[in-house]
Amino acid sequence: MSAPHTAVQAMAFTEATLARFAREVAKYPAEQKQSAVMACLSIVQQEQGHVSAAAEKGIGDYLGMPAIAVHEVTTFYNMYNQRPVGKFKLNVCTNLPCVLRDGSKALAHLEKKLGIHMGETTADGLFTLQQSECLGACADAPVMLVNDRHMCSFMSHDKLDQLIDGLKAAEGQA
Repeated sequence: MSAPHTAVQAMAFTEATLARFAREVAKYPAEQKQSAVMACLSIVQQEQGHVSAAAEKGIGDYLGMPAIAVHEVTTFYNMYNQRPVGKFKLNVCTNLPCVLRDGSKALAHLEKKLGIHMGETTADGLFTLQQSECLGACADAPVMLVNDRHMCSFMSHDKLDQLIDGLKAAEGQA
């Protein structure tokens, strides 16, 4: 027997958010406005830190597409957070070339140092640790991406410790 279906109420976006959506949609022919889905997801994530089911429904309503189609985009790319994450989101590449060059060891080292498992956030809300598929820097393995923006290469245990300690110090938690 399946679980009862729970309807998700679409998020009501601010006028400023809708204006940002409109600027993105304007880049495409009217009949292809769904092409702006990734931009709209990015806008929501910038403003709210993650993309909720309600936001997916709201984006779908705005773009004239089913919420499940928006959800498929959200879940395909690891740059979209489906729940709140720490101030620093650490994505460690666990694709085969990185694993062969100690990517798994880098992930295990971070789990131990941060006291969390992959997919979790530290109690202080500072770090979220995730694995990711290819980051496109196989020759620099092991690699990781911080906050979907800063690529870190050749991440030895010492370099990982320096990175974490430096981020903690920047937040006054060292």
